[in-house]
Amino acid sequence: MVSMKDIAAACGVSIATVSKAMNDHHDIGIETKERIRQAAREMGYFPNSAAKALKTNRTYNLGVLFEVEGKRSLTHDYFVGVLESLKNAAEEKGYDITFINGCRSRQGRMTFLEHCRYRGFDGVVIVCVNFYDPEVLELVRSGIPVVTIDHAFDNVCSVISDNVRGMRDLVQYIYHKGHRKIAYIHGSDSRVAVTHSRLSSFYRTMEELGIQSPDTYIKAAGYRDTKAAGIATGELLDLEERPTCILYPDDFACYGGINVINERGLSIPGDISVVGYDGIRIARHLEPKLTTLKQDTRGLGREAAAKVIDLIERPRTTLIEQIVVEGEVYPGNSVADLSCF
Repeated sequence: MVSMKDIAAACGVSIATVSKAMNDHHDIGIETKERIRQAAREMGYFPNSAAKALKTNRTYNLGVLFEVEGKRSLTHDYFVGVLESLKNAAEEKGYDITFINGCRSRQGRMTFLEHCRYRGFDGVVIVCVNFYDPEVLELVRSGIPVVTIDHAFDNVCSVISDNVRGMRDLVQYIYHKGHRKIAYIHGSDSRVAVTHSRLSSFYRTMEELGIQSPDTYIKAAGYRDTKAAGIATGELLDLEERPTCILYPDDFACYGGINVINERGLSIPGDISVVGYDGIRIARHLEPKLTTLKQDTRGLGREAAAKVIDLIERPRTTLIEQIVVEGEVYPGNSVADLSCF
């Protein structure tokens, strides 16, 4: 392995000068700095991460806490977009990311916080998890720089998708299409911040538009749960006065409802309209193209990476704040235009 001593000998300078060149110090000339760096590249030199960590007290490694129900985390279309953006933004700043888990060691199972300390993470981004888990609360309160996505704690930076505006924009879009009988199948746990924000926004927007929301039009189904969404859809279709449009908790769950609608011999949007949420890629390629709220997954990941790195590198001047990232309605063609009737 090539060392700084080897580079110093090749360039005829001291080891200290090589160190200054590699760390971009300003007390050596630009030409000398570039000559040393060029030699390092040609010789295949890579800094020793362990030695760098001892010197800077940083590992340049970010922990990512990400667990979704069913252990199918990396198949979740929405979060794949967030994680890809988070990874790319972190790497641009010279950081790696490592997933956090409650792994087992010789001493027994590690908590999330113990794993973070064991790996020496400089900071942590919590993307998806049970935020009420005592281990998560312990991590958030530990003093390690933390940024959460789509959940807000007191005195912790968060990056939030604008679920309130997103739901309002969707309902208003459906309203302007002439629909007044609008049903909503929401996420099954109303304690989850995302579910609570969307449900509250749905009720408020309906009220502002002067539309009633009968209890029979409101159902619950888990996110990405096509079976539960299908059952809820069947119940709505069985109503004597069924809705003209159904909103779903996410695009994937919406296809569970679409299957039931097709099985009943009904057409979309001719007989009934459907609307998803998230804007996953496949929803823009299948027919009917799904009307949905396309979330800015790139913006969420990018903002989270930037914020946690600011907390690490500029802790005194970085504000503890909530950053809101807006999405946009993707019209699709799954909502019928009833405004002309």
